[in-house]
Amino acid sequence: MFVDQVKVFVKGGDGGNGLVAYRREKYVPMGGPAGGDGGNGGDVIFEVDEGLNTLMDFRYQHHFKAKRGENGMNQKQHGKNSQPLVISVPPGTTVKDIETGRVIADLTEHKQQAVIAKGGRGGRGNARFATARNPAPEIAENGEQGEELNVQVELKLLADVGLVGFPSVGKSTFLSVVTAATPKIADYHFTTLAPNLGVVESQDHRSFVMADLPGLIEGAHEGIGLGHQFLRHVERTRLLLHVIDMSGLEGRDPYEDFVTINNELSSYDERLTKRPQIVVANKMDIPEAEEHLNAFKEAVGEEVTVFPISTVTRTGLDELLYAVADKLDEIPKYEAEPIEEVEERVIYKYEKEEAPFKVTRADDGAYVLYGEKIESVFRKTDFSRDQSINRFARQMRGMGVDEELRKRGAKNGDTVRLLDYEFEFVD
Repeated sequence: MFVDQVKVFVKGGDGGNGLVAYRREKYVPMGGPAGGDGGNGGDVIFEVDEGLNTLMDFRYQHHFKAKRGENGMNQKQHGKNSQPLVISVPPGTTVKDIETGRVIADLTEHKQQAVIAKGGRGGRGNARFATARNPAPEIAENGEQGEELNVQVELKLLADVGLVGFPSVGKSTFLSVVTAATPKIADYHFTTLAPNLGVVESQDHRSFVMADLPGLIEGAHEGIGLGHQFLRHVERTRLLLHVIDMSGLEGRDPYEDFVTINNELSSYDERLTKRPQIVVANKMDIPEAEEHLNAFKEAVGEEVTVFPISTVTRTGLDELLYAVADKLDEIPKYEAEPIEEVEERVIYKYEKEEAPFKVTRADDGAYVLYGEKIESVFRKTDFSRDQSINRFARQMRGMGVDEELRKRGAKNGDTVRLLDYEFEFVD
């Protein structure tokens, strides 16, 4: 089964917790705090494996979570950092954040890596909090949570040549004749349900990868038929072979087919109109094909390169493959999008810092605190120790939480909620 688009959940490992500990050795008087820091959580990394050509591995596993870091240890020993979780993907894989639509990674080369979800930083042990006023603190931080997000993983095949055209024009037969690929071939539309890849070698020993894409029909860019599912694969191909049925056995006009398919390509992505294209006039063994070919050439003019072939008699194949190999020699392996040259200037401007917290009112009358900074401080606080709780209260006071709650009308005994934790407001 060919899988080229999946949605998965990824989460970096949480950081390990810092430790509260003290040295109590026989000959070390007043040993002091000795709690070590927690280790960092593992990253989730996608790595290209050129041996893969589908996202099949993601079909049965949709959650990927890296391991958390080890907790801090006694004698100021740092907890072990967790190893990253490396997930193999085929070349041509694009990763997008579903919530924002941002492209996180575009992976095309063997062994290329990208960090999809970062692991959390380990919490500090109590040895880090020793001061002259508090030489033996009972304070340690919990590890930060690892980044988590839902991503859409898409595969866009990295083929040199892509076969496009209406269903049943002979694309699969052509691929089976010029390569060792064995696609399903039958005399009904939409025989090909998934892209097929094959390696072509010309008589002068030049080779390239060819992809047979499911047939397009009118309206494919709007989701009609099967071709729309695989239009994304056309984006990666360097050269298009537009296969047209010149026999006219199905009552279609070859020139209208040519115009319709090109309109679908341009409607999907305007850049595809600039992609080099060679027209393959197939089924020339049919008696009426020669007449249709002459009418087609007259309609398209001399600007369009047309190669008449027959996959049944295998005539014209060598000339076509030579032309394809010559054309590929002229086209760069990976065409980078043109970037406009602009004068480089750095502009420094004041940007207001995001508020460390926000306050809203719940339906039950409780004051709800939220915000990235205050939630991060909350998660790193160890609420099993009084000194940590007092430190968290001082941090909230320093952020201005008490003052803001008073402005909102909070009184003694009112409930204040932060994530899943509730406490009473004391004025």
